[in-house]
Amino acid sequence: MLTLGKDSASKPMYERIFEALRERIEGQQYKVGERVPSEKELCDEFGVSRITTKKALEMLANEQFIVRQPGRGSFVTGMVQEEPNKLAHLVSTRDQDRKLLIGLVITNFSDMYGTELLYGMEEASREHDCFLVLRRSFGIPEQEEQCIRELLELGVDGLIIFPAQGEYFSEEILKLVIHKVPFVMIDRYLKGIPASSISTDNVAAAREGTNFLFSLGHQNIAFLTQPPANTTPIEERIEGILEAHQDQGVLVNRDLWVESLLSTLPNVFDAEAKLHDVETLVNHLQKYPQITALFAAEFPIALLAEQAAERLGLRIPEDLSILCFDNPQTMENCRITHLKQSQFEMGKTAFEMVLQNMQNAESAAVKRIILPALLVKGKSTSTAKGKT
Repeated sequence: MLTLGKDSASKPMYERIFEALRERIEGQQYKVGERVPSEKELCDEFGVSRITTKKALEMLANEQFIVRQPGRGSFVTGMVQEEPNKLAHLVSTRDQDRKLLIGLVITNFSDMYGTELLYGMEEASREHDCFLVLRRSFGIPEQEEQCIRELLELGVDGLIIFPAQGEYFSEEILKLVIHKVPFVMIDRYLKGIPASSISTDNVAAAREGTNFLFSLGHQNIAFLTQPPANTTPIEERIEGILEAHQDQGVLVNRDLWVESLLSTLPNVFDAEAKLHDVETLVNHLQKYPQITALFAAEFPIALLAEQAAERLGLRIPEDLSILCFDNPQTMENCRITHLKQSQFEMGKTAFEMVLQNMQNAESAAVKRIILPALLVKGKSTSTAKGKT
């Protein structure tokens, strides 16, 4: 509950709530990275209107005690109880005679996605005579934090981070922002975090892919994805798909979509999960036989879709067209139609962005770079059944 001193009665209520929350943050009742009460929760606690609590939270954000993330809440950033600029000190005290050391934290990589990113970073490291040190988090938040700490203790001069998927809001990333450690997010960004990032133009790519399926006469298109909540690439791809429906004047039927696939997440190693996802797709296609095209959020999900179609005796592309993001196959021998991301350029540019940020870490401008994707037509898409 709110505790007021004698001299606080004359202050506006929003200011009194601001001071109470600030005291809690300074006293570590709410630690760095933790969520503070929402506007509604503060309304209930202090018996005030939402306008009042919103203003109090805005004051905290302006003073850099919190960052606000739409749809998620407000999180503590500013009053880290540790040696001042400890992280920045780790970066700035390197031996000036040694080569620069850039750390990379990535969920995982394979021929399906990630290897080309590494090739781009590797080339940039050679061009700029630097070293690249890799750590994998496998999409596990705790492991991501540990990787960041280990790389800082190793003495890296900057970081490239491919964040863990989902809703997680990393305390270690918040600390990097607070202490102005040079780093760049790759493939995605965290809403409300003032950090540079580079990614694909997922909205435009998904829009192009969906419009391509529409051009083949497909009207009932199912989008297949892992849970999209607060995973910016997936959210953006959904936005692009919705825009394409609007372009064509087609109503969106999200009952046709599957947004619960888990087996392709980087922290899932269970073969049973893949069997479960294939079974989910089999049941879904049986429930919605009007589906003529599947748009998979990534190549491994497209492979699951192929297995489900085979189980049902559906021919690709005669009965069912499949399109996805990325494909390890060569463009000359491409089985699955896909949107090819500029992974090599993304990795190379991310490395160079970190070097630029290092030159002026205190006042480096926050940049968000988006790169186009290329639609590559394969053998998995054709005119919808019944269309000429």
